[in-house]
Amino acid sequence: MARTKAPDHESQREQILDLAADKFAQTSYPSTSMADLATASGTSKARLYHYYDSKEAILFDLLDRYTKRLMLIIAEVEASGQRRGLSERDTFRELIRAFLAEYETSHSRHIALLYDVKYLAIAQRDLILNRQRDVVAAFTRQLVRAYPDDITRDNQTPLTMMLFGMINWTFTWLKPGGPMGYGDFAEAVIKVIENGLPGMRAAP
Repeated sequence: MARTKAPDHESQREQILDLAADKFAQTSYPSTSMADLATASGTSKARLYHYYDSKEAILFDLLDRYTKRLMLIIAEVEASGQRRGLSERDTFRELIRAFLAEYETSHSRHIALLYDVKYLAIAQRDLILNRQRDVVAAFTRQLVRAYPDDITRDNQTPLTMMLFGMINWTFTWLKPGGPMGYGDFAEAVIKVIENGLPGMRAAP
């Protein structure tokens, strides 16, 4: 008979993932052992194995949940925009705000997504990378909708990646509680996009 899961099983897994993400960010994924993760979680290796059978399983679940969360944010913003009757440009602004709000509380998970995907097994790696591509594609679609007169087939990919270049590395220098908050930075990014994209095709 299969063992019945405790009522707090899922919350315990989430806590393990949070602590594991922090540990990977601090000491790197390759340098972190299951013993290290057990210590960080304040539990024994035996108890940790009750939730995950390997360090690799922890990394995959961490990245699987995080990339699903990013896709959910996109879906929620698009649905909210339609429900509220927002313009495509306003919906795009909301998407930038929502992602930066998520990044503010997901520093360690985001670091793992940027640096540790390569350590997954091939099938798992492909799943996460494909989901990352889906995130980029969703941003590209919304960018095209928001600026139909300025975004072309030739510039849509570079401009999308320019946007991700602006927001994806905030964990390295934009700290919660600092002189500029994530909400303020989101508005600054929006202003840069607003003031830079009009007339882009006519630029030398």
